[in-house]
Amino acid sequence: MSQPLRLAVFDVDGTLVDSQHHIAAAMAQTYAAEGLDSPPLEQVRGIIGLSLPHAMRQLSPDLTDAQYDALVEGYKATFRNKREAGQSAPLYAGIRDLLNGLAQDDHLLLGVATGKSRRGLDAMLRVHGLEKMFVTAQVADDHPSKPHPSMLHATLSDTGVKALHGVMIGDTTFDMEMGCAAGMVSIGVSWGYHDVDRLRAAGAAHIVDDTVALAALLTELWG
Repeated sequence: MSQPLRLAVFDVDGTLVDSQHHIAAAMAQTYAAEGLDSPPLEQVRGIIGLSLPHAMRQLSPDLTDAQYDALVEGYKATFRNKREAGQSAPLYAGIRDLLNGLAQDDHLLLGVATGKSRRGLDAMLRVHGLEKMFVTAQVADDHPSKPHPSMLHATLSDTGVKALHGVMIGDTTFDMEMGCAAGMVSIGVSWGYHDVDRLRAAGAAHIVDDTVALAALLTELWG
């Protein structure tokens, strides 16, 4: 019997790239431009992974709709300027080797589900030479914010993989909840932005501390 196709879907910010300081700097600049106090780094870390409109409302729940719109558009412009200036977040240690190793498995497809925009994701993939690594890439432009499972439903539809043969790998509770809602195994990584107790409470079936452990877990799960 041939092996079924399997699918590993990765979050981006906090899972593949360490972008917290880039995001916090863009937030600070955006809030300052609107005459508002910027949220502290810990609060910013807590919303990484959400789509921008949801993130802004969670960070600042008492603003007007016009202020939220201004923050979202201001953040997009600020981050776009940083990208055009050559500022990019680094890959976490071991990520490139992990992805290259997984890509050698003919029965495993790789995907991305991120709160980034399409433009932002494309820029990140281009900077790190990962444009051809993922067969499906879902972004905030096209879906409800995490933890809604729409992104993962799209990855399964794109690849033809059944949910029971897929895993969602991420660093936030939003990723874990999204994976569970889509019927996929949720795997939390400890090197990102939400602590492991929160990941477990949100439905993480497994927690890994480095990319070597993640590769070993996937081998264990799928033989």
